[in-house]
Amino acid sequence: MKLLTRPEELLLLAVWRLQDNAYGAAIRNHLTEVTGEDWSIGSVYAPLDRLARKGFVQTRLGPPTPERGGRSKRFFSLTPQGVAALNHARSVHETMWQSLPTLAFGNGG
Repeated sequence: MKLLTRPEELLLLAVWRLQDNAYGAAIRNHLTEVTGEDWSIGSVYAPLDRLARKGFVQTRLGPPTPERGGRSKRFFSLTPQGVAALNHARSVHETMWQSLPTLAFGNGG
């Protein structure tokens, strides 16, 4: 299985974390809060669209809302392939981190 990019992995994890509330703005806000980096809405939607084409997420439209001018929110959820991709990424990360020597940079830290 091909590895996810780091942004793809973080997006899938955010979708999983947010569950039924996983729509663009909520995902963006969650990622910005957790990473301390400003995620543009384009840096959320473009990879989510790619992940949907790859079969890792599926989308559904919510009901129209007055605060969105009658437009619907597009919600995302993980597919079994998305779960498998996250499990594979986690396994690779855990293997790479196992038995590493302690990191120290000259000051004993």
